[in-house]
Amino acid sequence: MSLKPTQRSRAQESRAAIQRLYIAMRHLFIRGSYKPLGVSGEAMIEALTQLCPEIYGSVNDPERVELDGLLYVFQRLPQGIEECRYIRLISREGFENSSFKPIIPPRRRRNSYRIDQEQMFIEMTRGRSDIYDILTHLTFMYIEAEKIRRNSEDHRGRKKRDWLMLEEIVRREEQGEDYNQDIAYTYLSTLLGRTYEETVQACRRFAKDPDVNSIFHITYWLGKLSTDEIRDAKDREISFSSALREKVGHHIYGEQWASNIKSRLSSLGLLHHPLHIISANLHSVMNSFFATEALSQKGEDLESLARELSIENNGEMRATVQEYALRNGMYEVEDHAGTGITVQIFDTTKMDPAILPAELQWNEEHIGEHKPIIIVMDYAFGEQAYETMDELLKPYEVDNKKIPVNVQSISIMGKAGILQGEKGDIMVPTAHVFEGTADNYPLENHLKAAHFEGQGLRVFEGPMISVLGTSLQNKDIMHYFLGSSWKAIGLEMEGAHYQKAIQAASKIRKSINEDVVLRYAYYASDNPLITGHTLASGSLGVDGVKPTYLITVQILNQILDPN
Repeated sequence: MSLKPTQRSRAQESRAAIQRLYIAMRHLFIRGSYKPLGVSGEAMIEALTQLCPEIYGSVNDPERVELDGLLYVFQRLPQGIEECRYIRLISREGFENSSFKPIIPPRRRRNSYRIDQEQMFIEMTRGRSDIYDILTHLTFMYIEAEKIRRNSEDHRGRKKRDWLMLEEIVRREEQGEDYNQDIAYTYLSTLLGRTYEETVQACRRFAKDPDVNSIFHITYWLGKLSTDEIRDAKDREISFSSALREKVGHHIYGEQWASNIKSRLSSLGLLHHPLHIISANLHSVMNSFFATEALSQKGEDLESLARELSIENNGEMRATVQEYALRNGMYEVEDHAGTGITVQIFDTTKMDPAILPAELQWNEEHIGEHKPIIIVMDYAFGEQAYETMDELLKPYEVDNKKIPVNVQSISIMGKAGILQGEKGDIMVPTAHVFEGTADNYPLENHLKAAHFEGQGLRVFEGPMISVLGTSLQNKDIMHYFLGSSWKAIGLEMEGAHYQKAIQAASKIRKSINEDVVLRYAYYASDNPLITGHTLASGSLGVDGVKPTYLITVQILNQILDPN
């Protein structure tokens, strides 16, 4: 049944909620500070609860605390943030040279500094997407904190016995004293509004990550600060430094990062060689070239070897491969600019084709004539993709001269949410559509679905949506992307930003070849339309190895043997 002209679909309401969130975040960023439970903070909470993103599960339940969502955000926030009443977002302002020890979350490359018992400083050097991402997570955290506070009080506002027992459990935990875990789980389940079984499972999941505090600790401090604000007017506050507000959007970190790379290429005598840029993780290309020889595994297929290298306890094996690579044509450019993006440079003229695995094709005539250089840059984050790629494709400026970079191809391999498949499947985009705008970027993709068929994985080809944030998507919006005339196959955060930078460099500025070869392919890290398959339900693990290496090998073979 069609909607009346005055009616709005849930997808339209959700898109409006996303826009309100972003407008509110921009306004608060410009203003310089806000209180999460003040008028501005409440507006963000209202928009987020109306949106009800899949990754935050039961955020709208007034009593049940969303446990998977909490673990997801605390893996991306600095350890101990639940104890801090004041959170300040800063740029790189010299704290790396101070006595403060940096705290780096396990799933986000951010330096954070615990200034004192009540205050945390968090470095934002990856652009607006990074700021929006953390503000969204913090808003969710405060929503769950209010649930814990309400669950800890009776109808007269007095603290329940379960809360008093939790205080004792946290004290014992901090002192290293024993306590009865079954009894502790029982008290905690009341405060979380969850069953005993759900609470036990959540405690075990939190305990697996050494960079995340226990759920007892987190529950206590979230509830305590919420109570302090309601009872004693000890307001929580989020603020933004003036330096951060001045620097965002001006490519300060990206410009320095790109200049470091070009300077290194110049010092190695490689700046004029044909350059092939790959945005990917920092292990797949290195392993594809060197793992079989470094580990004396000649004859073993690359996928099996990669699975072995991906096992958490095999750090020594990974170090062996890296050391071998650095002796045989690979160079590393560490990030000193603050982007969080390390770069690898592969000089193909220094490589011995005899050491390569059977999966790689090597055209000796082509390599000898063109001497291609491969640059692998670690994943960017959202809008940071535009900043870094835009700066990387500009000419190298030295001694008042501009030296163009000889970029022959750009390949983007990433993780994305799939809309009509499962974890581990492959997506090959034909265009990137930027969420919330009319911006769309069709592209001539030199990777095709046919390159990956017959490998035991499903492959989908079509447009992909570059979203404002993975934590801001709900099923209504995703069903719209899938079922509307867009016919989107997946969601990711960087594609449109990369393509905007590439088109500007090749079509407008003419700083690189107008016919630069483009390759985009993604593997599915989650299917947000299937319950239990969202990012909050856990990482892809070894299931990501096969698609990662299928895409990597296809990219490398097109570079090494383009005929």
